Amino acid sequence: MKRLLLSLALAAAVPAQAAVDPPPVRALQAPHWGDGLFFFFQDRHFDALSALMVSQHFDRLGLHGDEAALLRGGLLLAWGMHDEAAAVFERLLTDSADAAVRDRAWYFLAQVRYARGLDDEAQTALDRIGAPLADGLEPARALLAAQVALARQQPDAAAAALTALAEQPYDPSATTGPARSWWARFWAWLGVSLATDPQGRPVDDAPLYARYNLGVALVRAGRLDEGRPWLERLGTMPAAHESQRALRDQANLALGYAALQASEPEAARTALERVRLQGPSSAKALLGFGWADLALKNPRRALLPWQELAGRDPGDAAVLESRIAIPYALAELGADTAAEAAYSDALTRFDTEQQRLQATQAELQRDAWLDALVALNPADAMAWSRSAETLPPLPHAAQLAPVLADHAFQEGYKTLRDLQFLHAHLSAWQGTIASYRDMLAHRRAVFEQRLPALAAEEGQLAVAPLQRQQAALETALAAAESSGDGQAFADERQRALQQRIARVRAALQDLPPEQQAAHAERLRLLAGRLQWDLAQAAPEAAWTTRRALQASASALDEAQARRQRFSGRPTDQRQAFDDFARRLDALDARITRLLPPLQRTAREQAGALQHLALAALQTQQQRLGAYAQQARYGIAQLHDRARQPLDTPEATDAPR
Repeated sequence: MKRLLLSLALAAAVPAQAAVDPPPVRALQAPHWGDGLFFFFQDRHFDALSALMVSQHFDRLGLHGDEAALLRGGLLLAWGMHDEAAAVFERLLTDSADAAVRDRAWYFLAQVRYARGLDDEAQTALDRIGAPLADGLEPARALLAAQVALARQQPDAAAAALTALAEQPYDPSATTGPARSWWARFWAWLGVSLATDPQGRPVDDAPLYARYNLGVALVRAGRLDEGRPWLERLGTMPAAHESQRALRDQANLALGYAALQASEPEAARTALERVRLQGPSSAKALLGFGWADLALKNPRRALLPWQELAGRDPGDAAVLESRIAIPYALAELGADTAAEAAYSDALTRFDTEQQRLQATQAELQRDAWLDALVALNPADAMAWSRSAETLPPLPHAAQLAPVLADHAFQEGYKTLRDLQFLHAHLSAWQGTIASYRDMLAHRRAVFEQRLPALAAEEGQLAVAPLQRQQAALETALAAAESSGDGQAFADERQRALQQRIARVRAALQDLPPEQQAAHAERLRLLAGRLQWDLAQAAPEAAWTTRRALQASASALDEAQARRQRFSGRPTDQRQAFDDFARRLDALDARITRLLPPLQRTAREQAGALQHLALAALQTQQQRLGAYAQQARYGIAQLHDRARQPLDTPEATDAPR
């Protein structure tokens, strides 16, 4: 994890462009991808990762599959889960047909390998990137290539990797527009701060950071003459915002100390006096400024920055060193009495500081302070980029501030917080599983309660007699269609007319013969008209009847299928209840197995943090002891010089 953080730290000085040059916005085409993004933009990263993994398992992401894989791998990478992240990126290299996606996967895989110390393999991954990376990753790629080269003891290759980016023209007014994509949000979550203009729009500072890293790489390679111009350009540039001012101070600080090592005190003084008096680099700059004046044989002038520095936070090593540098400068001026008093004052301050460190150590040996630290710096979920910033009430808490600001402690603290989150998350799931068991028992009881009534309702539906009636009706319809006379399709009115005609025909037999002929003809005409009407309506009536019989046949088939399904439903439903109960039991057993190791690991991590903090305080104590020893040696030198004749030449060494 440490190397990953070094990578991201250098890229944090860096990927302003990586953060502010988002990929082209693609319309959301998969609701489940939107679901994962919703959690991500809500800073619920654990939920986002869970949603992405579930959606990938059920293949719900559609065209967003590659984007989801990149985000998932990036989340895993940021949490230091290198094996899982590598598996995601390697799967992308195999499955994705998009060359741009494969190039990005190679880049992230190179980050994973670099973080795991596989420097040669990381270089191989970088070499596999075929084209300039999109999405603003090209500057980050150049910086990663430089880091890998430095890790492989190849400073010249690191300088070559940074040169192209460093030579890009820098326009402080150029912006890349607001960064609102999930890609930019991901960089921001990683802790990569964005430089902004007065309107709040991101500014691309990547070339500036490349110049700084290039200058430092060249200086480390022993090529001071080549590295100095890059640092000079940064050290004299106008700064538009705080991150640029901090970078300018760092460049001047690097220039100043490089000049001191090269025995160029005047050049060192020129560079160091450009560093702000209030800033993260000011203490080291004041210390180096004094040593530059001392190298110029001007101890009186050296006292000014050291006296300013001596009044600052004693937790800073530069402040402690200034307290023994002041008496040395006074001794150089011949003010032995003042020098001895300053040495004695330094010893007193060192002793006071030692006592404070001892009191802080005693407090750190208790567990309560770490619980208070976690309580004061909460996180709702696993949060890689959220550090511990608020100190609990401790005696001499200022002594602990440098310890907590240390990278190793911050990473250990994040690990402890993640372990505690996972323990709380799994414990909550135990309660959730209990709720699921209650719901399952309730549903099982309701099912068994309603089953007899449903069975009775289904039993009342006799499908077989209805199916026999259906067959008889279909036979009758076929016979009616064969006869073609339409008698079978007569409606109620027509049947009444047929009956009336039959009665009239019978009544004609009782009439005299001379009357029968006239009435019989009229009856024949009426019967013919009725027969003609029936014949005309028969095709339509047959079609309507057949449609109705088809619908009833379908209804009977559905009823029969329902009866068949219902006959097996109780057994199937009981089996489903049993399967779900077994799944809950398996999850409960798995959580029960995971909780003790998590709790044990959290205790071990808390112990490791406690040990780390105590070790850091012991380091401060050792440094104080070394400075106190130098102060005593300085006092002894002054006493020896006081006993020597005035004409005896003296040679003293600076207690640096």
